Amino acid sequence: MNTASESAQVTEATERNMKNMRRIYEEGFDQGRLDVLDEIFAPDIVNHTAPEEHRTGIEPVRGLIRMLRTAFPDARVEIEDMVATGDVVVMRNWYRGTHHGPFMGHEASGRSFRFRQIHWMRFDAEGKVIEHWGVRDDVAHLRQLGLIG
Repeated sequence: MNTASESAQVTEATERNMKNMRRIYEEGFDQGRLDVLDEIFAPDIVNHTAPEEHRTGIEPVRGLIRMLRTAFPDARVEIEDMVATGDVVVMRNWYRGTHHGPFMGHEASGRSFRFRQIHWMRFDAEGKVIEHWGVRDDVAHLRQLGLIG
């Protein structure tokens, strides 16, 4: 059985993890502040959604943010829901922006997009992300950009 102080510690850790997850998307992805990644990600973060060669470490995340900000400099994450339990935080959001730069070998189309994403992150005791899983509606994204029919 948890004591009152153990429950308070869990609540504080959960709140910290939710705040850190929000910072990843608002400061990292939306603002391009790559320094925030060193604060919030463990050096050996595992991104289960990424291709094998980009799955481990902070540098592939930096590369992803750079690529997305080049292609979609006005892109923003619209957080709809965020829930947490234990060391896990799950966020449901929209990702929206405009295609202003090269993306997947295609020049800028000027087209806007908005599609759903779900992100699931596991945090260590210090509040650093150690694992990530993501589900994105890539088909909707590519259709809105006119890259697939």
